[in-house]
Amino acid sequence: MNKLKYILIAFLFALVSCGGNGDRSLSTDLVHNPNSAEGMTNDKMPQITFEKTEHSFGKLIRGEQVSYTFKFKNTGNAPLVINKVTTSCGCTATKFSEKPYAPGEEGKIDITYNSTGHSGFIDKTATVICNAIPSRTVLHIKASVYGPESY
Repeated sequence: MNKLKYILIAFLFALVSCGGNGDRSLSTDLVHNPNSAEGMTNDKMPQITFEKTEHSFGKLIRGEQVSYTFKFKNTGNAPLVINKVTTSCGCTATKFSEKPYAPGEEGKIDITYNSTGHSGFIDKTATVICNAIPSRTVLHIKASVYGPESY
């Protein structure tokens, strides 16, 4: 009886594994990826290019609030839209426009950092999420925060 049970289980497993679906493979026409393996585009796509993705404020006295403007350009060939910019900390705020940027048009993202309650080296990030290549870009702001007594 035990042997029959194992044979039935093996038969059911083989039946389920094979599935009997014939040749119902998906057509590659259903998959549309505008990027090739080399990262080259074959469709009209926006591309976001930043002048720089990192800024250091140097030394700050705890409690200072500082801002920096990251500049970018749509170097692609379709309108660029920034969907959102998320920050790594509540001490960092961003300001940007959700308007479409035409190919060749420049834009900016303002990042403000409030050093209240912080000390030592900081590396805060803002992640830009957009419809471009790349779809996510991480911007860094850095500083060394000191208390007024040690500055």
